[in-house]
Amino acid sequence: MPFKYLAGIDDLQSIITPIDASIRFPEILAACKTKYAADIANFKTLIATAATSADLLKEIRSKNFTANQRMSLLKMFRRAVSPVLDTEMAKKMSVPSESLIVSLGHTFKPIALLKEQFARLTPDQEAALAALIGEYDTRGQLGYLLTGLFFDWFQEKFKGVFTIEGPRGAGRDVELSSIFPAFKGSYPCDFVIRSTADTAKVLAVGFARYDSTRGGAQSDDRTGGNADKVGKAKEFFRETGAKFRILFLSDGPGMAHTDTWAEACQLDGAWDGNVRVVTLKTADLRITPEWLLG
Repeated sequence: MPFKYLAGIDDLQSIITPIDASIRFPEILAACKTKYAADIANFKTLIATAATSADLLKEIRSKNFTANQRMSLLKMFRRAVSPVLDTEMAKKMSVPSESLIVSLGHTFKPIALLKEQFARLTPDQEAALAALIGEYDTRGQLGYLLTGLFFDWFQEKFKGVFTIEGPRGAGRDVELSSIFPAFKGSYPCDFVIRSTADTAKVLAVGFARYDSTRGGAQSDDRTGGNADKVGKAKEFFRETGAKFRILFLSDGPGMAHTDTWAEACQLDGAWDGNVRVVTLKTADLRITPEWLLG
């Protein structure tokens, strides 16, 4: 039976790394208002000149704005005009505006009411709107910070012995098929570990996730996804004999949720010990040359 390290941890908080990158309330109001002042001004101008709420959406999705500006405007449209608008879908210019209008137009707030409300928007209301737009600004940043800290630690500890490659920020994931051409399908990895003595040999692939909080359906999705990654790796090994370790760098207070922790314990030591789940605080103990090369 492979060694199950995480299952033996009694004090979960002792191995979790809190990464603090968020601005507190009420400071967040001033910061967001400064950041989104120009976007809010654009939104107010668009409302004042639009004939209908549908026309407002069309103009937001025109080529008159950058991708970042358009996303801010879509977030405001969702907050002020139609709460059912999927901003991730609406930002894709390949989706016709008419399709969104036909599907969602009946939920749009009337343009006359929008004009009245935004013509007399107070500074406090603008600050509140800015905070709503920027509500999730740091959501992805925590994962990038976690990855950066891990890369720094790994490169210092294993300099000259192992290499680690992959995006530190919002870069393109490493597809498994790019390092194992025989692999078919999509299998995006956050990082790849190799030996400096044989850079062609992949020792491990990894996935980094920072959970500020997580539970319920979100955790269920993560559980199924991680287990699927292991299953695909095992199947690839059975078909080709290509074997590599799988490293899940999982951290953040959300790990302490019962279901998320149970998944981590279940994954840790899976596939006859080829899978390990680590936090930043346990990396030094759990990621060893013996495990990577064994």
